Amino acid sequence: MKLVNVTNSYKQLVNKQLENTDAYFVKVYSAGNTTVVYTEAAQHAEILVVNKKRAVRKTEINEILTYFLKRIPKENYDRNQISIIELKDVIEISIPMISNLSVR
Repeated sequence: MKLVNVTNSYKQLVNKQLENTDAYFVKVYSAGNTTVVYTEAAQHAEILVVNKKRAVRKTEINEILTYFLKRIPKENYDRNQISIIELKDVIEISIPMISNLSVR
């Protein structure tokens, strides 16, 4: 699966995400009929996978997750804490970031 950066075609979506959420980084990718929105915030990263023509396959979810996890330093997340919510035509992957600050 090849993800193509199409962020420039989704300027309104990106601006709304940046204005209305805690995200400081938003990118939109396309892989044919599948659209992937990747957002990063201080305490989490989110990956939204949408395909309105067919269900997203498990192999696609794994490829997309692997693609983005390569871009996050391993010490910044715990793979066991990643949650995946699967709906009919939408997949949401949430990656909690590990805080380097100790809780007092």
